[in-house]
Amino acid sequence: MTNCIVWNLYGPAEATIDCTVYNVNVKNDTQNISIGTPLCNYRCIIMNQYLQSSVTNQEGELFVGGVGVFAGYFGRDDLTANALIEIDGQLFYRTGDLVRMDNNGLLHYQGRRDHQIKLHGQRIELGEIERCLLNITSISACVVMKWNDDYLVAYVQSSHINEEQLREHCQSHLPQHMIPSIFVILDKLPLNQNGKVDRKQLPSPDFSLSTLLSSEKSDTPLNQFEERIHTIWCQVLHSNENQISRTTSFFSVGGHSLLFIELYHHYQSVFNFDAHTLSIAPLLQQPTIFQHSQLLQTVIINNMKPTQWHTLHINEGIASFAQERIFLDEQVRFSSDIAIYNELFTLQVVQGSLSLDRLSQALRYVLNKHKILRTSLIFSNDDGVLKQCITDIHRTFTITMNQTFENENELQDIIYQTTINPNLFDLSTGDVFHAEILKHQIALDGNENNSNESIMNCDVLLIAFHHAASDRASSSIFFNDLCLAYNTNAVSIEGDESLQYIDYSIHEHLIDMTTSREFWYLQLEEYNWESRLLLPVDRHRMSNDHRSSSASITQISFDNDISQSFLDYASIHHVTPFQLGLTILYAFLFKLTHGENDLCISCLNANRYKTELQNIMGMFVSTLPYRIQLDPHWSFDDLVEYVRENCLSILEHSHYPLQHILANVHTDQSNISFLEAIYDFITISSHSDELSLVDSSLKQVSFEQSFEVAKFDFMLTFIYNPILENNRLAFRFTCSHDLFDEITVTQIGRRLEYCFQQLFSTNENMDRMNTCFASVSKFDLILPEETQEMEDAIFCRQSHIMNEGMFS
Repeated sequence: MTNCIVWNLYGPAEATIDCTVYNVNVKNDTQNISIGTPLCNYRCIIMNQYLQSSVTNQEGELFVGGVGVFAGYFGRDDLTANALIEIDGQLFYRTGDLVRMDNNGLLHYQGRRDHQIKLHGQRIELGEIERCLLNITSISACVVMKWNDDYLVAYVQSSHINEEQLREHCQSHLPQHMIPSIFVILDKLPLNQNGKVDRKQLPSPDFSLSTLLSSEKSDTPLNQFEERIHTIWCQVLHSNENQISRTTSFFSVGGHSLLFIELYHHYQSVFNFDAHTLSIAPLLQQPTIFQHSQLLQTVIINNMKPTQWHTLHINEGIASFAQERIFLDEQVRFSSDIAIYNELFTLQVVQGSLSLDRLSQALRYVLNKHKILRTSLIFSNDDGVLKQCITDIHRTFTITMNQTFENENELQDIIYQTTINPNLFDLSTGDVFHAEILKHQIALDGNENNSNESIMNCDVLLIAFHHAASDRASSSIFFNDLCLAYNTNAVSIEGDESLQYIDYSIHEHLIDMTTSREFWYLQLEEYNWESRLLLPVDRHRMSNDHRSSSASITQISFDNDISQSFLDYASIHHVTPFQLGLTILYAFLFKLTHGENDLCISCLNANRYKTELQNIMGMFVSTLPYRIQLDPHWSFDDLVEYVRENCLSILEHSHYPLQHILANVHTDQSNISFLEAIYDFITISSHSDELSLVDSSLKQVSFEQSFEVAKFDFMLTFIYNPILENNRLAFRFTCSHDLFDEITVTQIGRRLEYCFQQLFSTNENMDRMNTCFASVSKFDLILPEETQEMEDAIFCRQSHIMNEGMFS
């Protein structure tokens, strides 16, 4: 054999037998034989599932072009359309074969695309499992298949082996997620006329007993480390369950995006690692107790200690990137006559009463603890730098009590006027926090004992922050500390060593952002900065016009069936509700803009990427561009996976400031379209609308929707409230009235609702979309009543046409 010349030729019949060739080195190539390089007049391209070119050593599907490529399948235009694709004006055949190209330009066969499946969020190459089983000498043939979207089933041709031996072999050679749930042992596998295994003739597996035994073994934590992970899950999920399956996704047991971030920070605290050692992305991609234990044990073995951030004991320093963005945005985009960054919380006393003195003392305690609530922002003309300075105004802080109301309308008007009051805060003096008592006039008149020393039933506590000093996560920190201080009658303690927001600002500027800068440059490479979303606006705004902040709003809630179907889809596909909502928005915008496929919108990220940042107040939220280049041929499932991977990659670089992203591409922030299209997903935490103080309870006052301020031209916010009995999931469009009329926004909302119904409706009369096969271009934005109107217009009875039959 050593004197022979051996050629390895590869090719499908559709490319006229052979299209690549390789001269095999008999002495050295016996382990991994390449399929070589293309023959003359043939081209081979490797592309991923999104039809993007693969890089060296990256696995992808092989596309073959050239003289031998067939013209199509006779009489089967449907198969031809799926098999042939035009690239650079030339027809290429999709082989379905997975290959990679090595550093020498040689192709290596990796398996079949249709034998690569996804199970419980894990991508699995069935051929790898089959090769593992065929290493057992007593097995002459085998086939591994996916059954019912939940199980791996291995069919084995052998007469000298049992299921226990097969399972033990797989457990010692394969990762947990690749071990078949059921082994079916046959004397002979059924074959078709071509001598290949006839998969349709394989017997259905019996799940009754073996599945129960298999799941019983795999569901309970197998060791102390997995039990430790299980305990952390129960804490984060506030679960009283004795057992969460070690193979169940975090998102299947009540988890969501914010809880997952909380889980990640628990891990960081318990196992002492930072984001550089183990980022959140692999944990999201592998969201089970078993998988988390594998990842976290690797961290412990490496024993890499993270660098902790400590207080710097400073009262003056450079502003954070987020503060800088808010400060400039308020100056540039909006008129100084109306405030857009007054963040209000209004709580009405529904039971008992509060002591004004005690509340004032508790507020001073919180202001002392969180120095950001008394920090000024001053722009220095000397060096052109925005600086922050901590003040001592907490020492003389008082609660305002100047306003009263008689009814709900008056209360709502006070809230609205406070929301848009441009004089409520003064960043230059550190006046970024406001507390006020709104007295209920009728209760005040009817109670002679009601004095200014007490806050009585029906009175309202109004708390406000400037957005430069607080974000959404900060509000829960504030109210938790306020309750603790009031209930324990705490007095301010000087000399606190805890990390402050000003410390974060300094540490943030010292981070090496070289890798993130390169990431964002590639993310936005060749993006057309002059492009704008072709939304159905009613009027246009000149680029130099100030925004009025008036809003056109619509909110739509979903019934429990659609809400649960949405959450179930997210859980099954191992995506967060945030990612699934974003995917739907991309598909919706693709249709709404008549096929615009290079879509870039801004998303809000919590950006508390270190454990030390979890319990301090301040403005951490980053606004980042999420760009997608959508292929109209993708199915919805394909789009979901693409968005998921994109979100995970961005998560690693969410600390990179928006102003740096724009500066790197030399673009003016004042005229960027993606900054006007915003997406957010809010999960309401349990009892976040209630406050319990000693002998009293307060409940949040609902804010009139029509009073909301439009900070952006087009904003979609999903709201998920798990404690509601009905309508747990809703969405809200908040659009600038400068561009959109109320009726237009309502119609846009109804079209998005119809998209949801096509995806998640359980109504038998609703034609649900096949998310696996139907392309996103099949989404229908024409409402059913509009379809009916068009049909009526076409087929309406004409007055001049005789409608009676001759024998009527």
